[in-house]
Amino acid sequence: MRKWPTFPHREGTYSKQAHADFPDEAIYEREAGREGFFGPASHFHHQHAPTGWSEWEGELKPRAFNLNHVESAHQSSPWSAPSILENRECKVRVWKLAEKMSGLARNGDGDELLFIHQGCADLYCDYGHLDVEEGDYVLIPRSTNWRLEPKAPMFILMIENTGAAYALPEKGIVGQHAVFDPAVLEAPAINERFKAQYSEEQTTVALKRGNKINTITYPFNPLDAIGWHGDLSVLKLNWRDIRPLMSHRYHLPPSAHTTFVGNGFVVCTFVPRPIESDPGALKVPFYHNNDDYDEVLFYHAGDFFSRDNIEAGMMTFHPAGFTHGPHPKAFKAGLEAKKTFTDEVAVMIDTRNALEHSVEAEAVENREYVYSWKAGN
Repeated sequence: MRKWPTFPHREGTYSKQAHADFPDEAIYEREAGREGFFGPASHFHHQHAPTGWSEWEGELKPRAFNLNHVESAHQSSPWSAPSILENRECKVRVWKLAEKMSGLARNGDGDELLFIHQGCADLYCDYGHLDVEEGDYVLIPRSTNWRLEPKAPMFILMIENTGAAYALPEKGIVGQHAVFDPAVLEAPAINERFKAQYSEEQTTVALKRGNKINTITYPFNPLDAIGWHGDLSVLKLNWRDIRPLMSHRYHLPPSAHTTFVGNGFVVCTFVPRPIESDPGALKVPFYHNNDDYDEVLFYHAGDFFSRDNIEAGMMTFHPAGFTHGPHPKAFKAGLEAKKTFTDEVAVMIDTRNALEHSVEAEAVENREYVYSWKAGN
């Protein structure tokens, strides 16, 4: 455990509580924190919005990508789907699939997490059959054989945990049944639909390892299990089964919404919830520094109340090192406190090491996004 130097200090005009009861002369709060909201932090009160830059030169700017327009995402194999962002621990792809996969896929590089943005399908894997649909996370352990048969065209966000396994977050004092009860997790079944796909027909497996593809051919379908037992499996979780932590008096940090923990990154889910009702509480995401993590948000559904000109299927990317927060209109709306509920659904990926964006991402980038924090926007 790291021993941080701690010396709580107060200087000038400040609020007694983070994210609440700001001084009248400084409505802009900025949090500078370490270790993704778990380390030491300080809260500044500013006279101007910390995002009020007028120009930005360089490649580390905030970016927005419209993944709806990635044409190369239409692929029959997940391993042909284009990467959008990646580092040595995490690879984020976008995949669009309309027809059933002709063979099986197998990832030898790490666990795969699928988020079903659109569509529905039958998933067949070593563990059996599973119905998957819009809003599902599907966790596929490393080296599992699997395939999809879409029942409606699919738009999938793929998040590879390279070289490692996904885990559930520690829930601390709120207990293991908070946020979502592990009992809502669903595993595949050795059911009649699974048995119906037993076959002696030649079947191929596309094995990915070190980003190289090997094709393994069997004279039969290797998805032929008649049963299994244990505690390793493909798992499904729908965002509708997430019951978010809330406080009517305090705006909780994004870490409170952690859904899965990878090696060097976390996956969080923002789901509909009441907005803080205490008169002095901040009612929009607070301005904060990305000091240790790159931050990625994929927008799935609803009204994205902290962002302007964002639609479902878009992704924002905020590299570490600068302050970001709500857009001016959203900040103003938060001060007016007219809205009592947020209906947004979004997937957040925070990575400890820097992400690189791909040429496919750059081709669908909104290049004016960096200036969307300007006053009047």
